[in-house]
This record gives sequence, structure tokens and C-alpha cells, in this order.
Amino acid sequence: MEKDNSNKKSLSEQLKHTNSPVFSTAIFAFIMLLVVVGTILSNMSLESTFFWTSPTSEMITMERKPLAPPKNSTSRYRMAWLRSHLGEFEVFKSTNLSEKFHQRVLESLNDECEVRFFMTWFSPADYFGKRELLAVESVFKSHPQGCLMIVSGSMDSPQGDTIIKPLRDLGYKVSAATPDLSTLLENTPAKTWFQEMKSCKRDPGRIPLSQNLSNLARLAILYKYGGVYLDTDFIVTRSFKGVQNSIGAQTVVEGDSKNWTRLNNAVLVFEKEHPLVYSFMEEFATTFDGNRWGHNGPYLVSRVVKRAQETIGNSCTVLQPVAFYPFNWIDIQRLFQTPRSSNETTLLKADLIKLNRISYGLHLWNKITKKLKIEKGSAIDIIISDHCVVCRGIQR
Repeated sequence: MEKDNSNKKSLSEQLKHTNSPVFSTAIFAFIMLLVVVGTILSNMSLESTFFWTSPTSEMITMERKPLAPPKNSTSRYRMAWLRSHLGEFEVFKSTNLSEKFHQRVLESLNDECEVRFFMTWFSPADYFGKRELLAVESVFKSHPQGCLMIVSGSMDSPQGDTIIKPLRDLGYKVSAATPDLSTLLENTPAKTWFQEMKSCKRDPGRIPLSQNLSNLARLAILYKYGGVYLDTDFIVTRSFKGVQNSIGAQTVVEGDSKNWTRLNNAVLVFEKEHPLVYSFMEEFATTFDGNRWGHNGPYLVSRVVKRAQETIGNSCTVLQPVAFYPFNWIDIQRLFQTPRSSNETTLLKADLIKLNRISYGLHLWNKITKKLKIEKGSAIDIIISDHCVVCRGIQR
């Protein structure tokens, strides 16, 4: 009993102490401190969601599961899957905006443009992140009077406008437009293929269909309007002015830089109604295979150009890998790392000279490098800082 009374007395004394003015003031100050700190952290989190924090920060913002049928599904199942998910593919929809696509292209990419660029984006605007924005910025660093159209329904929206507004505020000619693929493919060999896919009469394959629709859309856009197509993970480092009817080699025979083994379609430069681009679309429609990665993209352009080598003559130039693909997906990984020795520093300087004086740009191979951290002082860190125009939050 005495022990219980002692505990009660101690507790009573503690309660009396907590009711003292000094203690109450201290508690109030502590609570206010937590509120202030929470507000600051919340604002920092919000800012890092929409803007760049620094080139050394992680480049991962969101992970999105691709819209694709199960890997081990049958052809019949995949067509049924497409029918049930058709409404989720923006490129199959016809809207008031998509019907104005042709007119908007003519208005935005007029004769005043130094060079006309196109990109495609068939994913939600939420996933148009830091690297994609850097690719857009780099276009205008090398082409202040150039024009860029992002062919995309999701970016042709208030959210998309917010993303590219900083560039527009600086006077750069960048816009987004919802495509009308059905009209775009009129009078091309891929029109029937598109109608059959939209009617769910074709097997979309296991590869995300949006990827293959992008492969086709870039061809149709170049055929109808001409210009430069760029992937959204390509950093421009030098002006494309004067480059005509060209495609880049990705790999060549060792010791023979002119004997290419594979081309790539991440960068395409062609004039309007070029016959080789027509052949690309023809190949796409007749040999489409949605189960093999690259079959309808890099391997497709490689097949067509290889067959046409004797007939295309001077109508198309195959540029050496240094032009568009100076580093393959293995070698590029060291460009994300800070030099740790004098030899690595010397190599970094040589890399930068190649990128800025010889190459037209750098393909980041985002599928491989998207999870790599950009270390401070690395080649990629320097390229980011040298080829941005808004440069919001970029630190050297």
C-alpha cells in the first residue's frame, strides 16, 4: 500500500510539473518547430516533383508498368486483351484536337523554323520527366530558332503545357499536338495495318504496343512533313542544320568504320515523301512482329537499307556511329561516373571533345541507364549543364 501511495504521489507531482508555465511554453515551441520543419520538407518534396534538383540526384521519378498483355499469352488472348484495353491507347482515339493535327503542324513548323524537329510521346504526361525535358532543352541550345513538336495526346494538355511553359516563356518554339494516326497514314502502305490493329484483328504481340506505334508514327510524320525525328532520350550537342536524308549506324565491323552492321531509328533525318521512308512503312506493315524487340524499329531500318544499298545512291547517307551513337549502351555507363584517376579525367576530356565537336548528340539508352545516378563532375553532369537552356536547379 505504501508503495502504491508513493507511485501515486510521484505521478501527481509529475502532473503538477507539466502544468508549469515553463513546460507549457517549451512544448508549444517544440510543436511549432515541427510544423515549420514539416512545411519546409513538404515544399522541398513538391519542388523536386516538378523541377530539377541537381544533376547528381537520382533520375528515377516514377516506375510505370507498360501497357502490354501477359508475356506467356497466346495470340488469340492478346487480341482479346487489346479489345478490352483499346480505350487506354490515345493514338486510337479521334478527338477535336486530333482532327486539327495537320493544320497545327503547318502553323507551328513553318518556314521560319531554322530546323524542324519531332518527338513522339505515347505515355502519360506524368512520366515526361527530367531526362525528357533535358532532351527538349538541348534542341534549343543548339537551335535557338528551331521548332519542335511533341506528337502526343497526353502532352497536348494543361499538364503538358505546364511542363514546357518555361521554354515557351523564353521564346522557344515548342508545342505539343494530339496526332490523328488514321489520317496521317492515308496514302501510305501502313494504313491497312493500322485499321486492322485498331479493329483488334491483329496480334499486338508481347512488346508494349505503344512502342511499336511510336516506331510507325515517326515514319509517317517524316514522310508527310519532313524534318528531324529524335527519341526523347537523345541529347543534342551540335546543330543539325545542313544534315539531310540521313540515318545513323549503331555498330560497324571492327576496323572498318564504313561497313555498318546495324542502324538505329532513334534519330532520323529525311525530307518530305522520301522513298526510303515509304519503304520503311511498307516493311513495317508487311513484316510486323510484336513479339521481338527491335524487329519493327532498329532491325527494320537495317533490313530495308541493306536491301536498298545498291539503288539508293546519294539519296540517303548512313552516318558513322560517332554521329548519333558515340557510346553504346555498355560504354555509356562510365559517363555517369565521376573520374577517380588522372587517366579517367583524361578520358573524360576526350569524351567531351568528341561529343561537342564531332557528334550531333548523345543517345542515353534510357532503357539501360534510367536507374543510374548522375555523379557530380561526370561527363553526363557536364553535358547536362552545357546543353540546357532553362537549367532550373542544375548545379555544377
